[in-house]
Amino acid sequence: MKKVELGRTGQYVSQVSLGCMTMGTSTDEPASARILDAYLDAGGDFLDTANCYAWWVGEEFSGGESEALLGRLLRGRRDRVFLATKVAAGITDLPAARAASRPDGSTDWAARERTYEGASAAVIEREAEASLRRLGTDHIDLYYIHVDDPATPLEETLSALDSLVRSGKVRYIGWSNVRTWRLERIRTLALANGWASPVAVQVQHSYLRPAGPDVPSIAGGELLDWLARHPDVSLAAYSSLLRGIYDDAAYRESTPIWRSYAGPDSEARLAAVAKVASALGATGNQVALAWLLRKGAIPLIGPRTWAHYESIAPAFTLELPDELVSLLDNA
Repeated sequence: MKKVELGRTGQYVSQVSLGCMTMGTSTDEPASARILDAYLDAGGDFLDTANCYAWWVGEEFSGGESEALLGRLLRGRRDRVFLATKVAAGITDLPAARAASRPDGSTDWAARERTYEGASAAVIEREAEASLRRLGTDHIDLYYIHVDDPATPLEETLSALDSLVRSGKVRYIGWSNVRTWRLERIRTLALANGWASPVAVQVQHSYLRPAGPDVPSIAGGELLDWLARHPDVSLAAYSSLLRGIYDDAAYRESTPIWRSYAGPDSEARLAAVAKVASALGATGNQVALAWLLRKGAIPLIGPRTWAHYESIAPAFTLELPDELVSLLDNA
């Protein structure tokens, strides 16, 4: 697997990141170990998790399960990976957070967000120590603010993160699910005060373009334009395959994620993906991932099963000829 530079840090990571969200919950330990081993053997090294993963999978889970399992699986080989985790979306009231899930599969996000732990200095200091303990490591390579917290002064959050960097417990910081104007403010404050500045922003991003209103969790045109002008910040794209909708029309119509993309533009782009996939003997999901790689994003994949991983892995080395990239770009 190819390596790409993270921002302008001089740190190179694999061009595809392994999302470990379901490891330890809906993906059991044997399957998690098999996926992780295959990813490492393929040259991958960029692992992504969070302190809240994955409390929503079942009432027996409360968050931290993914970190704890990774800590066990990485014993003796921590130096082989670049390890990212997150803070600020841990749950302070699990019953209230669970109640925010609606019967139709959608979420009352305002109610859910009221249960988030936030990004105060006290939370950051406490949860960094908890993550280090679960992960069985003395440092986190990339520490994200998981969900932007407008209730806490940015100065407080950035100063706390900078303290972790100066102590050696964190190497780099990032932000996730953040509006562009806030990201600019974060970067400006950090640079003005000599604090660690974000080297990555993690948001939902895929080949399809969102059809609905701008939301901080999905990369819109403004953020993509900002990133093009700030190469010191990398785009880590989660939900890069939109849960596999490029290959399954029936599932596409039934999943809530499609609501943010449904419309003529997406139909045209899906037709282009199908045409390119047919020309290359690939799947639609593989084509969508390969397109992201051509565009300089660092896509996250989050396979829940070994079969999911096997179906995605060919995209790591799938080459898209320029004429097919042009076809996709102009759909």
